[in-house]
Amino acid sequence: MNDDTGARRPKRSIQVFGRRTVLRGAALGAAAPLIPATASASIASPKTHTDEAGPAAPVAGSASFRWLGTSGWRIDVDGRTVLFDPYITRFKTGLFDGAFNPGTRLKSDPDLVREHIGRPEIVLVSHSHWDHIADVPHIAETTGARIVGTETTFHLLVAFGVDPEQISVVKGGEVLDFGGITVEVVSSLHSRNKRHSYFAPGTLNAPPAAAPRAIGDLPEGDTLAFQVTVGSGGPTAFVMGASDFAERAVQGLTPDLAMIAVPSSTATSRYVPRLLRALGRPGVVVPVHWDNFEEPLSELPRRDPAMDLDGFVTQVHQESPTSRIVIPDYLTTYGGDMRLRTV
Repeated sequence: MNDDTGARRPKRSIQVFGRRTVLRGAALGAAAPLIPATASASIASPKTHTDEAGPAAPVAGSASFRWLGTSGWRIDVDGRTVLFDPYITRFKTGLFDGAFNPGTRLKSDPDLVREHIGRPEIVLVSHSHWDHIADVPHIAETTGARIVGTETTFHLLVAFGVDPEQISVVKGGEVLDFGGITVEVVSSLHSRNKRHSYFAPGTLNAPPAAAPRAIGDLPEGDTLAFQVTVGSGGPTAFVMGASDFAERAVQGLTPDLAMIAVPSSTATSRYVPRLLRALGRPGVVVPVHWDNFEEPLSELPRRDPAMDLDGFVTQVHQESPTSRIVIPDYLTTYGGDMRLRTV
């Protein structure tokens, strides 16, 4: 987590990601182009439509990206689904009300989770705080998906009753081939608040004696980022779950899309420019983890007041003026047609 301790949403139309540049909306028929943010970071929403069947499916040979709020993503590739940090059952902890309670009981809503995850084959977990892992035990047990995460994530999931054989422990540096989907594991770091600290540090080298019951029972357990590549030539997406990084581990990744966590403080020196340079100034930058993640996904995103989203956008423009900035919306499908990519 990046911590410093409504009306129903209409259906959304597809927007288009390409390789190194943004494809025209016409590439997917009625799709709209990506929304370039202005220097003032005014929040632009995708165009809506009234098709009760929902957004059009991406064409064959394409990848689509759907923001699940916080740092979470659903990535669909030719009928296969990859999830990253899927925190869907959002619940109140007092974090945004000035009365944070580490003893808040963990929850997972099976019906809500099932509505948004599809049939995941792979679940990537950046770290083990509740706003990244709370729904993962249920997803693992009900879908049989392969879980990829740290040793701490492994021990916690085993304590929750997940089959150990279903979990792949990684540290960073691994390049995993899932047959048309390549996942590069990147050693990373957790966000720092203005006191240069963060909630619930620590790691586990064995399962806890009992399944965790409260959010305070979930230590960070080291942090990972991932680069997901579709097919042999992209598109590639860099996803991270916290607003810090290991510069040498990131250097040279050059993703097409970078889903970058917005920081809650300036504790990490020159975070945005260093990260953009290390990533090769991606063609598309998507800020994440800037929302109030205790509000339901059925509502419009509300900003976390601790996050300077406008300042983040300004820094991206200054360091990488050719990058497109897309402010994502909950559950919107952003698509990329691999056959139409440009280099």
